[in-house]
Amino acid sequence: MTQTAESVLSLMVAPARVVRGGGAIAQSGTLLAQLGMLPLVIGGDRSLCAIQPHLQPVLEAHNLTWTQASYGADCSESSLENLRQAVAEHQADFIIGVGGGKALDAAKLIAHQCGLRVATIPTSGATCAAWTALSNVYSEDGAFSYDVALDRAPDLLILDYDVIQTASQRTLVAGIGDALAKWYEASVSSGYSDRTLIIAAVQQARVLRDLLFQKSVAALADPGGTQWREVVDATVLLAGVIGGLGGAQCRTVAAHAVHNGLTHLLQSHGTLHGEKVAYGILVQLRLEELVQGNRLAATARQQLVKFYAEIGLPQSLADLGLANITIANLEHAASVACSIGSDIHRLPFAVTPAQLMAAMGFDDGTD
Repeated sequence: MTQTAESVLSLMVAPARVVRGGGAIAQSGTLLAQLGMLPLVIGGDRSLCAIQPHLQPVLEAHNLTWTQASYGADCSESSLENLRQAVAEHQADFIIGVGGGKALDAAKLIAHQCGLRVATIPTSGATCAAWTALSNVYSEDGAFSYDVALDRAPDLLILDYDVIQTASQRTLVAGIGDALAKWYEASVSSGYSDRTLIIAAVQQARVLRDLLFQKSVAALADPGGTQWREVVDATVLLAGVIGGLGGAQCRTVAAHAVHNGLTHLLQSHGTLHGEKVAYGILVQLRLEELVQGNRLAATARQQLVKFYAEIGLPQSLADLGLANITIANLEHAASVACSIGSDIHRLPFAVTPAQLMAAMGFDDGTD
């Protein structure tokens, strides 16, 4: 039987190699050397400083000639241009990305654009960016612009618990919020699919949610402990598996659309990606209540409100530092979130900016 073009599916499920554990960087020199001899290390200013004591001895021990470049404040067009110049000047033959989501997105995208292999080393548990074949691009002012599907997942992911543990606990809490969205969004965008891999992705998202509900409080109380490591694995690795298996058919919905809209407000830039996404999950569920009269969504929202209170995730605009936001600013964020092509349109019903504003305006989840 001949396959049609429509039946051909290309998935970038996972990094080619994942190394995890305490001191994982120190054990990964040979794997890094297999990627090339002239690495360009890309990260933020703080991440580059923090990673140097761990990474520099490994690179030197394997005779790798390396230099580093900061991506700046955002993964933006000007930042990417500067990084491409750094690749050319160093004649880099592979990329090492270190840091949080924006740093890793920049590193992955530069490797994609320059046809180079890439290793990712996350410095917190805040996102699954170290895993995924996707990069987000922002404006010079830090507003979300667009995302880029990459031709493959990273060639090597090094998850070093010792490095992750040096990050603020707030970053892992944010990562929990970002990872939770996998279930609430995937179950809406792809939950009724009969395709095997999408079913697997959605069910893994449910497992991820339940694992985070069960283990997050204990994990945050014992940084570096067994439960903490399992939650880090969940936010960085398992969350990435879900996107890899589900691919383009298992996508973000309203929670990330709300995040994208909020990034267009300068007042929101002091909050982390996962914090805005976590709030966006509540907004998505509120929309399902307001527009569809969905009682199950109301119950799910109440469950999340209780969980958020336990671990410190934001439940309202005030919790995001936006208590004094103007109606005009809220209208702008809602308009961006509802723009043509926005992920919010993957909801099974139409949403207007006015409806989204109503959902964003609740403040304690108990109305």
